[in-house]
Amino acid sequence: MEIKKLKDTLPVPLSAEVRYKDMGNIKEVMFSARKSEGGFITKLDKERYIDNRTGEIKNFNHIENRSQDISNVRKSLSLGRDVINTNVTDVNFCRWLTLTYAENMKNPEKLMFDFKNFVKRARSIYGQFEYIACAEPQGRGAWHLHVLLIFDHVAPFMPNEVVADCWKKGFVTIKRIDDVDNVGAYLTAYLCDVDVEEFKKEYPNMDMGEVKEIEFKDENGEIKNKKYVKGGRLWMYPPGFHIFRYSKGIKKPEVSEMTYFEAKEKIGSAKPTYSQTILLNDDVSGFRNTITKEYYNILRK
Repeated sequence: MEIKKLKDTLPVPLSAEVRYKDMGNIKEVMFSARKSEGGFITKLDKERYIDNRTGEIKNFNHIENRSQDISNVRKSLSLGRDVINTNVTDVNFCRWLTLTYAENMKNPEKLMFDFKNFVKRARSIYGQFEYIACAEPQGRGAWHLHVLLIFDHVAPFMPNEVVADCWKKGFVTIKRIDDVDNVGAYLTAYLCDVDVEEFKKEYPNMDMGEVKEIEFKDENGEIKNKKYVKGGRLWMYPPGFHIFRYSKGIKKPEVSEMTYFEAKEKIGSAKPTYSQTILLNDDVSGFRNTITKEYYNILRK
């Protein structure tokens, strides 16, 4: 199967049926030129499936790490990104924390146990808040957490030493996200990309693959650049591991079907912040399709 991103985004007919995803300030419109006619496989059990194209019964290839199951990794990160955008409609109501262990802590179950205790202590000081927690592994095997706290009012000032005392396991950093357009995309980048220098140190004999360069402001407000290995961290996640954990009050994106004209009416005057068309082509089966996606931020006109 050839998967190719087209240079130009194909136009979507106004009468075409699209999938409309409402994620707070972020809206996604997806148009598939060819409607799905069912999946290629039917799962029998955890070991076997039927290939619907041939009728053959085959065995699943079980994975050893998340990079061998890149499709599921992308789905997990995509859902996490969408959930973040759905719940973060005002960055002034949020705090972005990183909770790190002083020791080389490698047990993901202990990670979540310690986090639950952190939440209890933090709520006793700062009151009720919802959270989206993102677990991240390091090359040396250690775990830490990125945590988005979401209040129903302007977030309180949270001194580093107070938050560290709530954590009690090591170090805490608190970052601002008030200059970020697409918070979900920005924060989930932490979970899959690795700083080039860290990658070289941990994996000196591995091919880095694609590298991207990011411009950022340091603590003194100076503009700097940093290079990252795209997807360099994905293989560190154990098979089946839940990257994101949510509190009970976290909302999920609302997805509905409608015409492109109706979707544009809902979006109003906002212009696309990003759009792309992907070509799917399989010469063996004759399958061909194009999928167009458009993203809008209603706060940007």
